[in-house]
Amino acid sequence: MSTSTKPNIVVIGGSYVGANFVDRIAPEVFETHHTVLLEKNSHFHHLFAFPRFAAVPLPPNKTLIPYTNAFHAAPPGSTSIVHGIAAQVLPDKVVLQSGEAIPYEYLVLATGTGFVPVSSRTKTESVAIGKAIQERVRESERVVVVGGGAYGVQLATDAKEHYPSKRVTLIHSREQLMNRFHPELHNVMMKTLDAAGIEVILGQRVKVPEGGHFPLSGPSYNVELADGRLIPADVAISCIGAVPLSGPIESLSPALIDESKFVRVKSTLQVEDDRYPNVFAIGDVAATGANKNARSGSAQAEVAAANIKSLINGGSATQEYAPSPLAIHMSTGLWSWILFRNPASPDAQPTVEYQDLSGQKGTLQGEVSMLMGCDRLWALRAPGVTDYDL
Repeated sequence: MSTSTKPNIVVIGGSYVGANFVDRIAPEVFETHHTVLLEKNSHFHHLFAFPRFAAVPLPPNKTLIPYTNAFHAAPPGSTSIVHGIAAQVLPDKVVLQSGEAIPYEYLVLATGTGFVPVSSRTKTESVAIGKAIQERVRESERVVVVGGGAYGVQLATDAKEHYPSKRVTLIHSREQLMNRFHPELHNVMMKTLDAAGIEVILGQRVKVPEGGHFPLSGPSYNVELADGRLIPADVAISCIGAVPLSGPIESLSPALIDESKFVRVKSTLQVEDDRYPNVFAIGDVAATGANKNARSGSAQAEVAAANIKSLINGGSATQEYAPSPLAIHMSTGLWSWILFRNPASPDAQPTVEYQDLSGQKGTLQGEVSMLMGCDRLWALRAPGVTDYDL
């Protein structure tokens, strides 16, 4: 922690959206405020790359980037990073699980979504787990992916393309893949999966082992469906269970958490409790109606930063966030991508764009594409660092 005597802007959550907010706010208010990032993990997790690095034997250490000089655009000494888990948000401070308290004048919750219980892993542990998954997938003949969201679809298509002889099965609890989007995306995905030779089971929940993960060692096993069917698996990978990490804000105002565990916010991204105009929520944890992705979160970070800057200068929070139609840009194999946009109105049609990057194989740009932009994140958050084990 810095010994700065300036009041703090505390940001809880240092993934894409929280880090983006720090990038925006710290250079603007450093003369009056100190920006503190509270992050549970020791390293920045490049989550976009996780499905590919589970399916394909790529170096998992590249997906975990140290926060070395992460906010180099801000003046020296204007930001601090605290590694810990927020237990409570109180009107004037954040209390960590360790008991440490961080005072704040402004607070931004950017905790996103994750698995419950939440655990903080070191890079060494995370890399070991990543390698274990890769090795188990490599050894397996029958790969089962549980969860038909973007993560599960990308993992399944990458695994099948890299290991075409393997039997890959995708299981989804709903009748529609990517169910937050227009049904046409489901139709597109089903055609893609069928063409790849991936078996799809819809409308079936899976009995997930206690702890939320299937074994990565030992003999083969069966994945049990709600209707009693048993799906043979040499490895099963769970891509479900992400829930909003809104727990810390409950101690401030329980009514802020909606029935789906998202944080209720105003269009200004201030929390929906007039007692706390200095508390904001952005990104996946916020009930904005926006798509849960980094692009939407970036737009929200911009609005929140503008409003906090205005409040600091004695003005009002007048910038408003309006969500755009849901859209997603995702890989559907090692060298293919899709850009899908929901219609802007009920009587309109969605738009679908396909990208074939197979021509980039063997090129520098192809390597960047295969690594899902890991090198770009290293340059952004750890400029000059070339030891990927740090």
